[in-house]
Amino acid sequence: MVAATKKLTVGVIFGSRSVEHDVSVVTGQQIIRALNPARYEIVPIYITRAGKWLTGAPLGDIKTFQNANVEELMGIKEGIVSPSTQPQGLIAPPLAGYLSRNSLKKIDVLFPAIHGSHGEDGTLQGLFELADIPYVGCGVMASAVANDKITAKAVFKSYGIPVLEHFLVRRSEWKANRGEVLDLLDDVGYPLFVKPSTLGSSIGIGRPTDRNAAAAALDVALNLDRRVMIEHALEGAIEVNCALMGNDEPRASVLEQPISFEEFLSYDDKYMRGGASKGMKGAERKIPAPIGAELTAQVKALAVEAFKSIDGRGTARADFLIKDGEPYLNEINTMPGSLAFYLWQAEGMSPSQVVDELIRLALEAHAEKRRTLYDYKSGLLAQASARGLKGVKGFKK
Repeated sequence: MVAATKKLTVGVIFGSRSVEHDVSVVTGQQIIRALNPARYEIVPIYITRAGKWLTGAPLGDIKTFQNANVEELMGIKEGIVSPSTQPQGLIAPPLAGYLSRNSLKKIDVLFPAIHGSHGEDGTLQGLFELADIPYVGCGVMASAVANDKITAKAVFKSYGIPVLEHFLVRRSEWKANRGEVLDLLDDVGYPLFVKPSTLGSSIGIGRPTDRNAAAAALDVALNLDRRVMIEHALEGAIEVNCALMGNDEPRASVLEQPISFEEFLSYDDKYMRGGASKGMKGAERKIPAPIGAELTAQVKALAVEAFKSIDGRGTARADFLIKDGEPYLNEINTMPGSLAFYLWQAEGMSPSQVVDELIRLALEAHAEKRRTLYDYKSGLLAQASARGLKGVKGFKK
């Protein structure tokens, strides 16, 4: 008799303190649905809008979130991922009262599904690194760089990847010199795009065509982020996207051309058309993108180069603008903005196979991390103890 393979325990984390909270809940449910219960024990971990961590089986059902007070439902309790390697895993509840006990749930791999702030930006990945738990998607640096549009474009430009010219406006500058900022925008010329630097899902993006509209767009964007990116609207361009999967040697998916119902692909275009539960899958698109074999190959090569430039791993999605046969990298989305099930389905992979591969890549990346030496003992502490801190370089009283 062949022994049954032990199930991996997968923690799916979604929600959080982010304007993309609702999108994250939908993504989390899509991941949970794609995970094969015969292979995985699934542990849903939900972070409320206020930042409270919850766990429990009801959180694996999208209908649970129709309730205004999710944390009060039967079967749901507080639980946090410990930053410590000892104990390592999910502690529920984090604080146990008198005559009560908490429990520790060992997690084999974490699957982050938090969009935007406090999740897609490297902060959550930092917690996973401290806890030394394998996790799906890019690491701290790649997540942080990709999440900041301004920083990401600087990196891409340094690697020779074509991007549109842009500049930034800070909240402090806008508050102190509204007139000067608007004069600068007048000189640059309209139409323009105004984008919060660290948000996704098209939230807070404006496309002003005159000075008054620009002022309104900046008011909105700078309420959502302290830095915004301004760039020319590339009129007559089409958008083409490409998913990536792998660690050191990623592969590119088939290309898609999203069809926008507005002047740019809005939140409603991405998530509400065809049903919110479908996410980006519900949007209108052409697969494969009808741009010809040569340009397709060029876009795929640029996407792979962009992924490597930020030291990406696991998965990402690169979004391009193309005009007159010239591609410009618009942005790169890491987990979970990159979870393009529909693109990999066009490559013959089911959603279940996609999450299987992403988990395999997470375990591979963690095994590679284990090859790095972190424990190094020197004679510094013994010297400081024997001679005092005055003998340590850099110490001044």
